[in-house]
Amino acid sequence: MKKQVFITCAVTGAGAGPHKNPFVPVTPEEIADDVLAVAAAGASIAHIHVRDPKTKEGSRDTALYAEVIERVRAKNTEVIINTTGGMGGDLVIGSDDPFDFGADSDLVSQKARLVHVSALRPDISTLDCGSYNVGEGNLVYVSTAEQIREGARLIREMGVKPELEVFDLGHLDFVIKLIKEGAFDGPVMIQFCLGVNFGAPATPGAMKAMADAVAGLDVIWSAFGVAQMQLPMVAQAVLLGGNVRVGLEDNIWLGHRVPATNVDLVNRARTIIEAMGGSIMDAAQTREELGL
Repeated sequence: MKKQVFITCAVTGAGAGPHKNPFVPVTPEEIADDVLAVAAAGASIAHIHVRDPKTKEGSRDTALYAEVIERVRAKNTEVIINTTGGMGGDLVIGSDDPFDFGADSDLVSQKARLVHVSALRPDISTLDCGSYNVGEGNLVYVSTAEQIREGARLIREMGVKPELEVFDLGHLDFVIKLIKEGAFDGPVMIQFCLGVNFGAPATPGAMKAMADAVAGLDVIWSAFGVAQMQLPMVAQAVLLGGNVRVGLEDNIWLGHRVPATNVDLVNRARTIIEAMGGSIMDAAQTREELGL
């Protein structure tokens, strides 16, 4: 069991949350306000996507990221900013002609996925470490071995710490290969992403398999489950020696038909951790542990 635990809050994501839960922040001001609120509640890391304020859909607009970060830093210089590096990997394969890509495809180079990271230099940027089918249908998230290597190099050159997001054991296997090759400065930060169709399930066995795979390596890991498994996976992560992530990117409900806020979810995570005998790390302690 990990006695001192840091909480990451993923405040908005890029999915359809705002259309289902009115508390999912959309505008830069709303996103920044939620970052400040979850930091006050005990989250030391805020994982940030941005959204087009008009359509509410996910965006890669550097100006939107800049506004969020400026608003946060004007009031809080300690909370750790973790921007996504994952937008731009969606490919919808044609049903009859595989090369007739669907209109919802959004596939760009690894360098284009990191334009905002290069411009703004947040503390952390995520790097998605493998491709996978996104649920039923023909949507594939694309992150090839070459793209992952390029992303690791680019993020390192920017002086930003990568958070390596793994959605399955095969992804983690490749990450371990890169760690052994010296692709990352230690300690290496890994996020176990559980319950995303069709990756590793949000189960104790799946998380334990991932935790066991990195045992003995210079790795600090965190984990999350999606939807109703978000809070159970908090307890599981702490028991296995990891840190936790909650937030409206991964789960928009506090209970049956009860919409959550980001602060609600951070408070629930904190309650679970402290009830288990653990304590919450503040941003300064988290920076020290991660070597930021």
